[in-house]
Amino acid sequence: MNRFSQPPIPLLLAAALCSAALQGCGAFAVVGATYGAAVVYDRRSEQAVLDDQVIEFRALEAYWKTPDIRKNSSVSVTSYDHRALITGQARTQEVSDRYARIVSQLPKVKKVYNEVEIGPTISLQQRTTDTYLTSRAKLAIQSIDLPGFDALRVKVVTENGVMYLMGLVTPEEGDATAEKVRRIPGVSRVVKIFEYIEPQRHDRNAEPT
Repeated sequence: MNRFSQPPIPLLLAAALCSAALQGCGAFAVVGATYGAAVVYDRRSEQAVLDDQVIEFRALEAYWKTPDIRKNSSVSVTSYDHRALITGQARTQEVSDRYARIVSQLPKVKKVYNEVEIGPTISLQQRTTDTYLTSRAKLAIQSIDLPGFDALRVKVVTENGVMYLMGLVTPEEGDATAEKVRRIPGVSRVVKIFEYIEPQRHDRNAEPT
């Protein structure tokens, strides 16, 4: 997840490297650390993992290239399997909707979930709390005991106490994950943005039996 209020230069540099990777140059090795680790446990295809990284970087670049949106909002984009979740705050609904349209027009984006709140930017203290809640959630779902389930396959995004869950999961895994994080003190609401898959073919990395 990229917080757009942070200095953009390092992320834009990474975006350039990602773009170069798509063209088949040696920059793929630079991006490969995070990319490779994700693919090992992921149910997305290798290309989808890379596409999601590029979508996030392009969304960030678009944000910084649109001054009126940048001055009137503090938002983040998280992409999972070509579905973009927008969280944060905007001063008006028009600003929120316009940025959502920009994100929806980015290459490879299949769907946009615009969860931006209309109102002032949250405090640094709340952002710190959100980071803590995300960490608590990632730890909590590691205790879920279901066949084939891996906590690393669930993306957790917390914004102003609201927890968003993304990933390719079975219905049983999705329900168990939501129930687990809902009990964490400080979580005001849990929003499931899962893609559901059939249990029989839920793990593309599993060895044949």
